[in-house]
Amino acid sequence: MIHLTTPLGDEVLSLRAGDAVTLSGTVYTARDEAHLRMMEDGIPFDPRGAAVYHCGPVIADGRVVAAGPTTSARMNDLSGFLLDAGVRALIGKGGMGPAVREGLSGRGVYLAFTGGCAALAAARMRLVGVYYEDLGMAEAVWQIELDHLPLIVGIDACGGDLFADVGQEAKIHFEQRFNT
Repeated sequence: MIHLTTPLGDEVLSLRAGDAVTLSGTVYTARDEAHLRMMEDGIPFDPRGAAVYHCGPVIADGRVVAAGPTTSARMNDLSGFLLDAGVRALIGKGGMGPAVREGLSGRGVYLAFTGGCAALAAARMRLVGVYYEDLGMAEAVWQIELDHLPLIVGIDACGGDLFADVGQEAKIHFEQRFNT
């Protein structure tokens, strides 16, 4: 297990798709509307070395109650500006597209968290602050402190992509089985 702490630096460049990691330190949640707002108004946090978690957490009484990942592919066309600004890790579920894989090249990683584990994630989180609260609970940018959240490197900085590899493997098996 490789232990990472934000802000992230060049250590992420040596990670490989499939590596098991834990992440500690500050992360910022962001879904579609938050990405659009940041593109318009600017990023409200220091993006250098940051980790952005594709998540719409449930917040109650000043704490994170549940924080499962949302489908990252929804942010395929919205992530480039964050990577250009210095974000080193995107976190979510389901992988991301070729443009993001290229954007991560030599700069950062995509870290995958298992869907359906919102309570596990929340148990490793402490709420610190919020930006764009007017967007609503799910779409606001929540600043959260992590304590060893377990993740898998889904896309590495060298172009390795677990999700693309599995898709290609499935296609080969499908074609062999059905002779297409």
